[in-house]
Amino acid sequence: MSTATSATTSNGASAVASPNAESALPSVARMPERIPGERPTTGVPFARLIGVELRKMFNTRAGRWLLIAIGAIIATALVIMFFNESGHHRFEDYLSATTTPSAILLPIAGILAVTSEWSQRTGLVTFALEPRRGRVTWAKFLAAMLVGVAAIVLSLALAAVAHQAAITIQGYGGDWALDNNTLLGAVLFVLLGVAQGVGFGMLLRNTPAAVVLYFVLPTAWAILGNMVSWLESAAEWLDLNRTMNALFTVESMTGEQWAQLGTSVGLWVALPVAVGMWLLHRAEVK
Repeated sequence: MSTATSATTSNGASAVASPNAESALPSVARMPERIPGERPTTGVPFARLIGVELRKMFNTRAGRWLLIAIGAIIATALVIMFFNESGHHRFEDYLSATTTPSAILLPIAGILAVTSEWSQRTGLVTFALEPRRGRVTWAKFLAAMLVGVAAIVLSLALAAVAHQAAITIQGYGGDWALDNNTLLGAVLFVLLGVAQGVGFGMLLRNTPAAVVLYFVLPTAWAILGNMVSWLESAAEWLDLNRTMNALFTVESMTGEQWAQLGTSVGLWVALPVAVGMWLLHRAEVK
């Protein structure tokens, strides 16, 4: 008896198929099995998005080394102040030593919070899990601002510890006086820098370009405002470094000085953030 099998074709004719005919047919992909468990009925909670963005800011090598660099600079500054003049410095001086490194370097973390999605090509995953880009964008912004607030609190604590150590160990009488303008200036110095970094990151979505322009553009404008006479009056309103300086140098700012500060913040902080968010919502994710 032959081992060949017969099959009926569509026109009713009988066809003989060899035993190896089945292996010659194209394989049909099997449907994946349903994953057990309950299905989500709501979107990703906003608090969870903020937590994810906080982790993403510092779970990379660049983010970790940035924190290490800031900590090393602050520690070095406090040690130098502690032994210089036997640590006889005001609390304001110690606070300035702890907030300045954060204000200068922490905006880079704000830039990385945005640009890492595009340079490491994780945007597809992020926006697939949460397609509403507005929520992701605001989560990045608020996460960066929370890091800035934490840096301010830590700076106050470290300055207090260093000042108290100078009082206890070095025999310094101590000067805990802290002007309201100085405290406000330290807070704004850090938070506005972080917000500006996030804005530049959203505008460019490229880490090297955003970092370079963040440092170069305001510095170039400040230099031009000081060197070019016909830009002097404009620099009084548009130079963020100059308008922020009033918080540290005067006891009470006038209405005009507050207006100048608001104008410069609008140009260098609010405008990049607003335009950057608009562009980020329309950028092609690859």
